[in-house]
Amino acid sequence: MKTILYPVLAVLVFASCRGGSEGSVESVIAGNNLETIRAKRTEITNQQKALEAEIKLLDSAIAQLDDNAKLPLVTTITAKAEKFNHYLELQGDVMTKQNVLIYPEMAGTLHKVYVKEGQKVSKGQLLGYIDDGGLSSSLAQMKTSAALAKTTFERQKRLWDQNIGSEIQYLQAKTDYEAQESAVKQMQSQLSKSSLRAPFSGIIDDVIKDQGTVVSPGPGSEVFRIVNLNDMYVEVEVPESHLPNVTPGKSVEVYFPVLGDNVETKVRQTGNFINPGNRSFKAEIPVPNKNGSIKPNLTAQVKINDYTNEEAILIPQSIISENSEGEEYVYVVDEASNGENPTVKKAIISTGKTQGDFVEVLGGLTNGNRIISEGARSVRDGQKVQILDSTSTAKN
Repeated sequence: MKTILYPVLAVLVFASCRGGSEGSVESVIAGNNLETIRAKRTEITNQQKALEAEIKLLDSAIAQLDDNAKLPLVTTITAKAEKFNHYLELQGDVMTKQNVLIYPEMAGTLHKVYVKEGQKVSKGQLLGYIDDGGLSSSLAQMKTSAALAKTTFERQKRLWDQNIGSEIQYLQAKTDYEAQESAVKQMQSQLSKSSLRAPFSGIIDDVIKDQGTVVSPGPGSEVFRIVNLNDMYVEVEVPESHLPNVTPGKSVEVYFPVLGDNVETKVRQTGNFINPGNRSFKAEIPVPNKNGSIKPNLTAQVKINDYTNEEAILIPQSIISENSEGEEYVYVVDEASNGENPTVKKAIISTGKTQGDFVEVLGGLTNGNRIISEGARSVRDGQKVQILDSTSTAKN
């Protein structure tokens, strides 16, 4: 009988309020006065809140007097302060600064190829040789001429030191010797261009030109590709809003979906230029490659630790509700209530960052609060509940 009279009473009270001061809702609307309509709405809203408060008191009284009432079954989690790491999740590609194409510096026939694809080479190692077109023979003749000029100069110098001979003879011998030496060095520099050498230690990824091919300097004439897989890094585009938080030294987790492998590393470098096209800056994240499985252009999923709270309270997103005013709240066990069936109370909370299924609570809860978890949607402020179980809020 109580359950029938209760909604009827509420409807009658509300109906009497609608016909209260300053006329009915219909008459106020018919008046077409915006200020009057707004005032009427405010009046009814206040009446509604007053009714809700009275209904809540009636519910509490009914729950206390009705011995046959069934208490909601709920579970709780205990708020526990713990370390909270928030991660910015991005996607990038693996790159290396030591991934280059080797071009010829002189025209000629690729006389010899000394390496093959997949071969490890050392810095400075000879990879191929281009026919020098007789430059080596010219160099041998020039060295002979230079040796003669040196001997002539040394003899002339000894005579000049003994005040024998003219100064012009000494200077002419010296000039001839220096000219021959310069010519030899220039020819050696020219001849060295016939040798293709490794600019750094790495692996020959591709032999592009076959032995016997005529090559020349310029685009499209590359002979080898050499790659070093030791100094690999992931490059990501970071939104400019994260500029203060993504800095060198920040911890990073890198996951390679194709390899199914995780790597823990740190941000090595961040860019100093904001791309106006997408409002982002670049971050460089080194990745160790001990077994050589990480390749250039491999896709990587990156999680950068951009925020840490050493004493954070984390709760599942699923237990948070929101009222008509946009405030977020949860229900907690009223520790002041006694007995096996405690009451619950609404706690307005402020939240911070979200990671996965958990939300950081910045205010409204304290360490040790028991929060209603399962059954949170079916309880009301001040209602008695029956607690089935209690766990910690820790994510692990």
